[in-house]
Amino acid sequence: MAIFSSGEADGMADNSGRSQGRESSLSIIAADLTVVGELRTEGVVKIDGTVEGNVRAARQVLVSKGGYVRGDVITKEAIVGGRVAGSIQASERVEVQDAATVEGDIATQRILVHEGGEVNGNVKMGDPAIAPTASSKPGSVGSGLQDRNPTS
Repeated sequence: MAIFSSGEADGMADNSGRSQGRESSLSIIAADLTVVGELRTEGVVKIDGTVEGNVRAARQVLVSKGGYVRGDVITKEAIVGGRVAGSIQASERVEVQDAATVEGDIATQRILVHEGGEVNGNVKMGDPAIAPTASSKPGSVGSGLQDRNPTS
């Protein structure tokens, strides 16, 4: 099978051209790579380099040690080993590892902050309706939870 296959040869594509049978894809932003703009994936994104823009992943966002996101993270599960300068909205879980830093608000069902991990922002937990906000528009870096004010 060719590296850039449509999946049709092995019966993996349906009539819409989308592949079936794969739980999720893995996208990697390498350590020497800087991406400017919004990232979107239905699977998992691992960030070893730098992303200047919002990151949306249906399944998981992993910011590894040395990785940096300047923008909001919207996902099911976020694992931060590096640095995020923006809000995190995770419908299920957020993990902030030792030596990691989150400079922004977090909204999630569950959170784990390892000793040495930093969260410099508000944390909201337990809301089953956590979802991307209208203020998290493409191109509005760092706009997420910080723009929401439930008292106004």
